[in-house]
Parts: sequence; structure tokens; C-alpha cells
Amino acid sequence: MGLTSNVVLGSAAVLAVVLFALTVRWWPRLARGGPRAVLGRVGMLLATQLALFVAVGLAANKSFLFYGSWADLLGWERQPGVVVDHSAGSRRVSVVGTRGVDVPGGGRPAVGGQIQEVVVAGEKSGIASPAFVYLPPEYFQEGYARSRFPVVVVLTGYPGTAENLLKGLRYPQTASGLAKDGKTQPMVLVMLRPTVAPPRDTECVDVPGGPRTETFFAEDLPAAVSETYRVGTGARNWGVMGNSTGGYCALKLALHHPDRFAAGAGLSAYYRAAEDLTTGDLFHGDEAARRRSDLLWSLGHLRQGRSSFLVTTSKRGEGNLKGTLDFVAKVRTPARVSSITLNSGGHNFNTWRREIPPALEWMSGRLSAG
Repeated sequence: MGLTSNVVLGSAAVLAVVLFALTVRWWPRLARGGPRAVLGRVGMLLATQLALFVAVGLAANKSFLFYGSWADLLGWERQPGVVVDHSAGSRRVSVVGTRGVDVPGGGRPAVGGQIQEVVVAGEKSGIASPAFVYLPPEYFQEGYARSRFPVVVVLTGYPGTAENLLKGLRYPQTASGLAKDGKTQPMVLVMLRPTVAPPRDTECVDVPGGPRTETFFAEDLPAAVSETYRVGTGARNWGVMGNSTGGYCALKLALHHPDRFAAGAGLSAYYRAAEDLTTGDLFHGDEAARRRSDLLWSLGHLRQGRSSFLVTTSKRGEGNLKGTLDFVAKVRTPARVSSITLNSGGHNFNTWRREIPPALEWMSGRLSAG
């Protein structure tokens, strides 16, 4: 049983409840004097608190994925990473592993789809970044052998890992279920974090003399994926979505590159590039670049393309409510904007899991296959 499995978490919770009930029941017997009674009380209290601590820890780890496995938790995962050579003439997407999808029949690609672990090498930016590519079941089915699929680039927040998109936010499983129910078309998901120059948070900006992150996402990534997979190559075939920092990046890319992305969805997004200790100096005194990184300024001062936007917020629990309302108010034709406003929801995985299914449905309706 895996560290993040529901069985392990449920067993720990049941054990904590059972120990608590036994402590309450046996406490009168242990209230007597003497060393044995004292040791019994101490033992029951320690056992109950330890079980509760383990249950809470497992729940927190399942939500935020601090550790992906028992080996990771215990420090046994020490296998070196795989070095992928990106010399001249090599493919810009290198597959370093494959896995099934956690759905019924997920072990067979034509039934459950497939997740490929890849490294994407950016030709123009010089950036190489790991990613996960979800290929839907239809990609492997004979009836779709000549079909091209729409692509959704999915971005985490900072400093999240791409693994969070698989296990914590369950994008492949959600996309699979929605397509099976006929709510979305089959789509390829390219999942990665916006932190392509870790540990620095570059806010999807082309930093002068530094990482050219915007170039990587707007030019290198679509080119590399298009030459490797059966996907469309036009803007109408591509969308981008993400949460928090990934949400800011998604809106920024769709706003500034309507010729590449037809749709951008920002879940709990903010609307201006952060500038703090994690980012360093992003603009090196270039005020025009700084203003451009402010999406509200861009909407008011730059020509808007034909991209569609989806923004999400909460009436209680999110700090981006005013910015979201301002974003919606500033979108002008030919651009389009939609929104999701929850009554209550914080800046966390639980909120995003509530928003991802309708966001994927929205995205599917704005993209074309082939």
C-alpha cells in the first residue's frame, strides 16, 4: 500500500478513533494508583496521540505530496536521476518513462490512456524541463489513428512539483472521466511546473540575461510537443491552465500570445508578476517589461486578441477577488472571458479540485481537434 493511498490514510484514521475509544473505556481501570496503572495511562495517551499525529500527517502529505512514497519518506530513494543528452539532432522531447493511469483498465493504453514522463528541450530558450504528458485512450485506438488532438498545457503553482498535478489534483483521472461521460473531447495534457529554472521563480518572464521562461512556454514547448505527438499546431488547438503562479502564467501566455493559445484558465490566479526573494530581479530596470507583466495593465493598454479566458475566485477565502473582478471588467472583444466564483474556498488543493472539472469542460469547448 502506497504512502498516499486512501487505504493507508483510512486505516490510520480508524486506528486513532479506536485507540481514543479504548482510552475512554479503560481510563477508570487505569485511574488506580501504582506503577502499572500510571504506565498504562501514559501508554494509552502516547499511543492515541501518536496515531492521531500519523493520521493528520498522512492526510497533509496526501494533500500536498511532501513525500511520494515510503522509500522517499524513509530516505531510501537515492537512485540518481536520468541524464538526457540534448545534443544537436536529438529529439526535443525525450521519453524517460511511462506509467498507466489510475482508472479502470488503466494498465492498457487503449482503455485507460498513458502517462509519459518526458524531458522537453527548448531550442530557442535553451531550457530543458521535465514534464508529464497524458495521452487519452483514443490516442492509441485504431479509429483515431489519423486524428490529431487538442493540447492543454497544465501548470502547477510555485514551488509545486509536476507530480502534484497527477496525484494531488488528479488531472489525468479527471480528464479521463469527463471524456468518458461525453462532457469533453479527448485532449492531450502536458503537465509541468512553471519553475523551469529551479529554485528561482521566474514568473514566466524572459529575464534579461537569465532564463527565457516565456519563450520556453510560448514557442519551444508547443514546437517540441507538436513534432512528437499527433496534436494540432494552430492556436485553436492549444490551451493553457494552472493554479496560483501557474494560473498567472496561463492567463499571461493566452493574453500575450493569442497566436499560440486560444484559451487560458487561471485558478486562484494573481494578475501581476511577483517580485520578491524567490524571483530576484526579473526586469533589470526595464519598466516596459514590468508593466507588460501586469495583466490588468496589459488588458487596458495592449491590443487584445481572440483568446478566451477563465478566471476563478471565492467570495470568502481567496485574496484575488478584487483583481478577478477587475480582470473580467477589462476584457474586450474579440477576447472573451468567463469566471467561476465559489461562495467559500481557500488557496488550496481542495478548492482547485472543485474547479478543475468545470475548467476542463470550459477548455474543451474552446479548443478544436485537428
